[in-house]
Order: sequence, then structure tokens, then C-alpha cells
Amino acid sequence: AAFSAALSQTPSISSISSEGREDLQGNRLEKQIWITPDVQKTDVDFSEILNAIQEIAKDVNIFFDELEGVNSPSKDDDSLLHHGNLTSTSDDASRLEVVGEEVPDKNKTNGLYFRDGKCRIDYILVYRKSNPQTEKREVFERNIRAEGIQMEKESSLTNSDIIFVKLHAPWEVLGKYAELMNVRMPFRRKIYYLHRRYKFMNRIEKQISRFRGWLPRKPMKLDKETLPDLEENDCYTAPFSQQRIHHFIIHNKDTFFNNATRSRIVHHILQRVKYEEGKNKIGLNRLLSNGSYEAAFPLHEGSYRSKNSIRTHGAENHRHLLYECWASWGVWYKYQPLDLVRRYFGEKIGLYFAWLGWYTGMLFPAAFIGLFVFLYGVTTLNHCQVSKEVCQATDIIMCPICDKYCPFMRLSDSCVYAKVTHLFDNGATVFFAVFMAVWATVFLEFWKRRRAVIAYDWDLIDWEEEEEEIRPQFEAKYSKKERMNPISGKPEPYQAFADKCSRLIVSASGIFFMICVVIAAVFGIVIYRVVTVSTFAAFKWALIRNNSQVATTGTAVCINFCIIMLLNVLYEKVALFLTNLEQPRTESEWENSFTLKMFLFQFVNLNSSTFYIAFFLGRFTGHPGAYLRLINRWRLEECHPSGCLIDLCMQMGIIMVLKQTWNNFMELGYPLIQNWWTRRKLRQEYGTQRKTSFPQWEKDYNLQPMNAYGLFDEYLEMILQFGFTTIFVAAFPLAPLLALLNNIIEIRLDAYKFVTQWRRPLASRAKDIGIWYGILEGIGILSVITNAFVIAVTSDFIPRLVYAYKYGPCAGQGEAGQKCMVGYVNASLSVFLVSDFENRSEPASNGSEFSGSPLKYCRYRDYRDPPHSPVPYGYTLQFWHVLAARLAFIIVFEHLVFCIKHLISYLIPDLPKDLRDRMRREKYLIQEMMYEAELERLQKERKERKKNGKSYHNEWP
Repeated sequence: AAFSAALSQTPSISSISSEGREDLQGNRLEKQIWITPDVQKTDVDFSEILNAIQEIAKDVNIFFDELEGVNSPSKDDDSLLHHGNLTSTSDDASRLEVVGEEVPDKNKTNGLYFRDGKCRIDYILVYRKSNPQTEKREVFERNIRAEGIQMEKESSLTNSDIIFVKLHAPWEVLGKYAELMNVRMPFRRKIYYLHRRYKFMNRIEKQISRFRGWLPRKPMKLDKETLPDLEENDCYTAPFSQQRIHHFIIHNKDTFFNNATRSRIVHHILQRVKYEEGKNKIGLNRLLSNGSYEAAFPLHEGSYRSKNSIRTHGAENHRHLLYECWASWGVWYKYQPLDLVRRYFGEKIGLYFAWLGWYTGMLFPAAFIGLFVFLYGVTTLNHCQVSKEVCQATDIIMCPICDKYCPFMRLSDSCVYAKVTHLFDNGATVFFAVFMAVWATVFLEFWKRRRAVIAYDWDLIDWEEEEEEIRPQFEAKYSKKERMNPISGKPEPYQAFADKCSRLIVSASGIFFMICVVIAAVFGIVIYRVVTVSTFAAFKWALIRNNSQVATTGTAVCINFCIIMLLNVLYEKVALFLTNLEQPRTESEWENSFTLKMFLFQFVNLNSSTFYIAFFLGRFTGHPGAYLRLINRWRLEECHPSGCLIDLCMQMGIIMVLKQTWNNFMELGYPLIQNWWTRRKLRQEYGTQRKTSFPQWEKDYNLQPMNAYGLFDEYLEMILQFGFTTIFVAAFPLAPLLALLNNIIEIRLDAYKFVTQWRRPLASRAKDIGIWYGILEGIGILSVITNAFVIAVTSDFIPRLVYAYKYGPCAGQGEAGQKCMVGYVNASLSVFLVSDFENRSEPASNGSEFSGSPLKYCRYRDYRDPPHSPVPYGYTLQFWHVLAARLAFIIVFEHLVFCIKHLISYLIPDLPKDLRDRMRREKYLIQEMMYEAELERLQKERKERKKNGKSYHNEWP
């Protein structure tokens, strides 16, 4: 009745602006209602209207829903749609001017605000008018406005069919959902305290500070004057609460929640808004998947370039600051501004770059030691007895390495290969293999500590992921079977155990089949090597003919790389199919399953040929006169007279360089080309001047969206590189150096891509790097085993050691220097009678070019008896000694390294001591602050009661 009486004294409701009607809807009555100028002149007590509405608001929700369905603007309503008019002022802006608030013109034209210049755009939705999903969008947008989010629409300047929906969350909505989402906000500055220092330590620190005065002042650190003061990093934080809002540090409500947090809150709301009647018809992701909306993204904070220098005029925005201090190539040697990255892109992306920076920093000692091992091989090259004997062995004639076309060759012809082999296979190789195994453990253990510090600084210690929503595909498949969720207590779709097991078995069979495809591809490469070795040996060009084995290895590696890249495309489709076949329940389960499959496929694909060269090449070839053949036709490939390690080095070096080059091109070059082509078309159609006037949402829409799998490709590339760096590092000590150089480029390349080439990804939270940490631990364990086998089987370290202590000049003396290696080359070669060759493997020449008469004997790498012994070509005692020493070395090496790894893991705590003390100190201070705040509140209430004459005796303070 009061509402009707008051309403009868007022003008018609049509004289109230549309914004006022929208604010009335959905119980958003605390907002200001804008009245048109003709209504403001009337003398009406609107407080009576508001009080009456508040009394009946609970009973008229249905009425407002119906009113919204009739009066609210729909998708194609011109009241919200403005056809690319960037400078026109809306009715809202005119009303703001009437109130007397000045709005900067820059806010109206920079594309970051609504047309009123005050409401900042927190999220952008994009759809096409021609899309038939009109009704779903209307319901979705009506429910968005019912949640209190303000909305504007703008048509594209380049295509009138494209519509941009701009969303803004007012303070009340942000506060409500920040409390529901437990968003932690700063409420009190941190109090730092110093540990007690002894006089002796103070004297040492003074001496160190004097010494530092002669050095450059921390050139790797960023200039503090350039970086903004990120207040939340120096403050204690607590979950936001509207009841205790006076405890939080709020200088300006518009900037209290940063842009990334605002976008995350809006996205949280959009994921829980219905678009159709039904149990599961909810959320923005489903509308994106069914094509109702074409894109959804938060805006970048303006341009990343500026006409003015950042040193003189400062940064225009956080994006410009990130470009100058992080994504620019001129700051490649400086530390990353991780706090700024986290503020702009969120904790998940910030953790990726923190891990990448930590991995790159830990590569410095590994690269230095690897380079030292290589340089040690260079300096000791002229003193190596084995390479000297190979280079001087002009009278030793080696047997042909292939059938018919390969000629006899002097051992001295492989002098260069023997010297190159010594560069990688020398006395320091074993030490480096042990060091890298320990390094992998130290890297992972110290990353735990580093992650704990980051989690503390970024308020991730107590953060737990919300209960994830069920995937729409899972709901559609198993909607008929339901059971109660033990956490939420609500019914949800249920997958039977038998169905789940059968799907997992089929998926595992698919994985096994794809691994067989990889083995088949490696088998094809083996056949290629066997066939082409004879072809290159009969080649017309002397350069290729004399280096037929190197030419075979090089071309085989390049072909193998092409096969790897082609199979990667196939594996991605197969992994998608198998993962969807398993029907994971949530998105995280789907992501973990897909990640594991893709890593397994790509790891096997990338390393299968390397495993073949390291452990199988030249091991099962037989001996001259009794070669083992493939399908009883092709003779298996032998190692070079200087050993198989040179083939393994070529394989790793070529694959590593080509893979990293290709990845860098696909990560940056491909988006650059696509964005350049888009800009070129816009320049041709609209000119340069019009292009620069595009609003920010139009510029961002023309950028490339982030990968569909998020950070998966970035992590996968680095994890595979970590495998290359550790698994076969004993054969290629320069791998850590190549990885370091690549990562220095990779950090800036990824930063440039995120800042300039991609749309701004949604800021999301994460506590760690997820399943990738377990994969890194598995690679660390595998690296110990593979390096043990590389040293024992692939290299000549064990045969040389056995010869020095058992058969050489120093046998029985306990020495193993270079003088003890005299005669090793002759002892490692066996004798073969040329007349014992098979007909199909007999060489075309008889070797008369070496001595003027046909050769009677040739040599080959093996430990076998001579042809005139009682058991011709049987294994000698030295062979069994070498085999026993190899097996013993593998067992001792693995147990020793694993013991060191476990000891290091035990000795290094996961939490640093100072961090543990800081956490305890913070907990104590927060409790004290809470007690003080509560005491202050009680004292205020006591004073108010005294003023009102309601004081009581025996009252607690």
C-alpha cells in the first residue's frame, strides 16, 4: 500500500532511465537510481519508495524476472548496441555530467572503459549476429545483468556482423563474490624484524660489503624505480570480508581489486550463470563450445609501446612495463619481475615462468661443468695414447663395414673421429655423469624450497582448489546414472567401475599400439642406414665416398627428425581421442590424462632412435664371415672403428638443435606471421590512421588466442629438453650448455609472446606445476640408469680400465695413466682371414692398393680368437672380463648415485628455516591483530552503551 501511494505521486516508471530499472532488478536496491532531469525537479520523497520496495522485494523476484524478460534489451536491441562509435557519449555519461563528476576524456577513448568513461571493462564476450543461438544468449545475458554485472555492446569497426559485449562488475558485486571466492586482500603492512647477529658475523659482512663496492652493483637486478610498489607483497593478507571491510587497506575502491582479480571474479560469475532451462545448461564454457559465443577474454591494459621513454616518463600501464622490463630483448640478462607477471597474468602463469627461470639458473653450473669436461678433452687430446695409436696405425687394415662396395681402410683414416670421440669420452665423463644425476636431484629439491617461498609470498600456502565442475561430456554420457557426491551431498552422474576399466584397457591398448608405430619408424630408419651405407660407399664424389658412415648417420638423423615432427601431429590427435574415450570426470583429470599420454608419446618418439644408437647399434652384428642379417638380407650396421659414441653425439646434437629451432619458430614465428597478415589486411582496408584508432577490444580480438591446452606446450618443450639434458648427458656433455642458451632466449621469447602476440589469458591460481613435477622425478631416475649404461656399454671407458689394470704394461701395479694404455688399440682389435668372407659380403677390391699384393688378414673391433686357434673366432677371456666389469660398474654406479640422491633429498628440507619462522611469526601477529581488532570493537560497543544509558555491572572489557 505504501509503495502504491508513493508511486502514485511520482511520474510514470518510463521516466526512470533504463539503468535505474536494471538496478532495481535482482534486489540490487542499494545502488543509485539515475533520474532524468525532468523527474529531478519534482519534490518526491524517494526514501519512502525505497523502504517500501525493500519490504516487498523478497516476494517479487518472479515479477522482476518477468519484467526483465519484457523490458530488458535483447541481443540485437539498439539500446545496448552502438555501431563502432568510439567518441559518442551515452545517456549514462550525460547523467554523470549532470551530477557534476568529471570524467577524463582519455578514459572515453582508450577502449578500456564504458562510454561513460568511469566503468572499467572487466571482460569481453564476442559473438556474430548471424549465429543462430540467439535465445540462449538472450537468457544468458539477462541472467548476467540479474547478477549485477553491467553490460554494453559495441559492433566491430571492421565487420558489422561481429558484436563485442563489454562487462563491468561494480564494487558491490566484486565484494560479494570476493568473499565467496575467499580472495585474499591486504589488510596490514608486514613488520620485518632482524635476527640477532654476532659481532664476528657483522665484521665479515662489513668486509664483504667493502669488496662489493669494487664490483658492479647487481647488474642482473631490475631498477626499483622502474617497477611499481606492489603493496600486496608487503602486507599481510586475509580472505576478503564485507563485515570487516574497515580492516583492509582501501585507498580507492576502483583499484582495490586489480584487473586480473576483477576478470577472475567476472569469469567465476559467468561460469555459474544459466543460459537455458535444464540441470546442466549453465556456464560460459558450454556456450563457447556450442558456438553461441566466438571468444571470451579479459582486455590487455592498453598498448605495450609508448612514444616516451620509460626512464623519463614512466610506464603507461602494466603491459608497457612488462614489455620494457621483461619481454624486451635488451633485458635478457636481468631477473624476471615475477611479482608483476603474477599480478598481470595470474599465479599459474607466474609459476611457470618462476620454474623456467629457476631451471635456467640451475643450468649454469651444469653447463659450466659440461664445458669444462669438453675443454678437458681438448687440452688432453695431444696426450691421449689411444688417439695417438689410432692416428699412427698406418699398417693396420680394417675390414669393410658393409657388403661389396665398402673397401678396406687403414685405421689411421679414422684419426679425426678418434680425436672427436676423445672430446666427449674422456676421464672426466664418469664424474660428469655422477654430477648430472646429483644435479637433477638438487634441482628438484631446491625447486621445492623455491616453490614454498613463492607460495608464501603469493598467498598460496592455504589455498585449495575449489571442487571442480563435472565436464559436460561426462554429464551427457552418464546423466542417467546418478549417485550422491560425498562432499557436496548433491546427486551427480556416475560412471560404473566396469565401464571405466574397459575404457582404460582400450586406451592402454591404443598407447601400446602407438609405441609399436614408433618402433616401426625406428626399424625403418635402421633399414635406411643399412641400405644407404653401401650406396654412399659407391658414390661418385670422393668426399661422400670416404665418409660414407658419417653421411649415412647425418641423413638418417634429419629423416628421423622429419618423421618425429610428422608423428607428433598424429600423436596429438590420438591422445585427444584416447583421452576423450576414457571420459574423465573433471577438467583436471582430463588434463592430467592428456598430459601423460602426450609426454609418453613424444618422449618415446624423440628418444627411441637415440636409445637404438646408444645401446643396440653395432652390438649384435656378428663378426666377419658370420654376419647377422635383417630378414636374412641386409647386414646390420656396424660402429665406426673409433666407436659408436660419435654417432650418438651427432644424433643428440642435430635433434636437439633442430627441435629447439623449430619449437621457437612455431611459438613466436607463426603467431607473428598471423598477426602481421591480419594487420596488413586491416591496413589495406582502413588505412594506417584508422587502424591506430581501434579500441582495445578490437586490437585484442585480432591477436592470437592462447593455446587450447594452456601451458601444456611450454611445459612439454622444457620437460623434453630436461630429458635430453640428463638422460644421455654422458655422451654429449655440451647438452646443458645448449639448453642454457636456448632457455635464455626462451624466457624472453615466451614473455614477448604473452605480452604482444596473444590475447590476455584469464588469471588463474595454482599451487605448483602439477603432474609435471612427478614426470621430472621419473626422468631423474631414468637418467641414472641410462648414463650408467652409456658409460659401461656405449663408451670405451670400461674396456680401457680393464686393459690398464689387467692386460697393459701396468698390469698388477694399480696404475691407470696414459702410459698404461700403450698397446690398447691393438689389443681391442681381432684378426680375420680374408678368405673366410661370405660370397655376398666379399669386397670388390682385394686390398692390393695397400701392400701391392692381395690382403690375407684384416682387423675388426671385438675380443675374439684368431682364425687358426682351436675355436676360430670364439670369445677371448678379455671379453668376459670386460663384460663382468661392465655389469659390475652398472650396479655400483646406480646404487652409489641413488644413495647420494636419497641422502640429498633427506638432508634438504622442503621448507627453508627462515620461511618456517616467518610463517610462525605471521600467524602469531595475525592472531594478535585479530585480538586487538575485536577488543577495539568491544570497547566501542561499550562506549555506545554508556552513551545510551545501557551500561551493565561486571562487564567484560
